[in-house]
Amino acid sequence: MGKDKKEKKAKLTDEQKLIAALEVEKIELTEKLLRIGADYANYQKRMPRQIAESIEYERKSIIRSLLPGLDNMSHALAGAENADGPEAIDGIVKGVKLVFEHILDGLKAHGVEKIEAEGAQFDPSRHEAMQMRTEEDKPDNTVLEVFQDGYMINDQVLRPSKVIVNKWPVKEEPKQEAAEEAVEDTQKEKTDEGDE
Repeated sequence: MGKDKKEKKAKLTDEQKLIAALEVEKIELTEKLLRIGADYANYQKRMPRQIAESIEYERKSIIRSLLPGLDNMSHALAGAENADGPEAIDGIVKGVKLVFEHILDGLKAHGVEKIEAEGAQFDPSRHEAMQMRTEEDKPDNTVLEVFQDGYMINDQVLRPSKVIVNKWPVKEEPKQEAAEEAVEDTQKEKTDEGDE
């Protein structure tokens, strides 16, 4: 009986050691879970703020890139007010061109590109046909004229180009004429065979 008690006592101490180790592991895992939960809660609070800051940074960047165009418009208007005659018109035209170039440069700095449409093959994903016209010296289904420029950013269309498309007329022979020609051809073949 003494041997059984010793074995039970040894077994009990092994089980107690295992229980103690499992309790320590449970405490560690619980603490780890609490830390992960707190980190996730902080992440959820931090992310909207970071997104808002990123959007605000980009917004400021875009506005900054357009300010030179606004400055040039101001200079062009001031120059036009002080100029007389043809100088005024030339000054306004130069000023507007500068404004256009600066705004386009500002947009290019943010990845915006103008869609080159005139003379290109009509592409419904990049062009919006406003009108069709026939110019037989130009290829069918090409852009003849651009009403409004289109723009892309990172290969995605922001706004399609509004264009006039060259469309050749469809040349169809009326069915009656085609049938008559077929009958005439058949009759000619028969007379040609009879002549031989």
